[in-house]
Amino acid sequence: MAISDGKIVIKGVTKDGRKFRPSDWAQRLATAVGTPGTDRRIRYHPKVKVAAIDGINCVVVDKALEESEPMLYSFLVEFADSNNLEVEQG
Repeated sequence: MAISDGKIVIKGVTKDGRKFRPSDWAQRLATAVGTPGTDRRIRYHPKVKVAAIDGINCVVVDKALEESEPMLYSFLVEFADSNNLEVEQG
């Protein structure tokens, strides 16, 4: 999967090369910023996606989120920073 312009990818690998745990961290993070639907199932935010890139769990964030919901964008970026995760910008 190629990273398109206007997106950041938070990878499940620390800057020192270790795999980030737990293995379902990306789903948990996306769920934390999601909302419940009418059927009571969590819906991911439309600008936050879970992906596996080269076998690594990732969260792909649309940079437009920074303007539309700055606190949510900041939460995601700070999560990556505080957990020392690799971040790629498209």
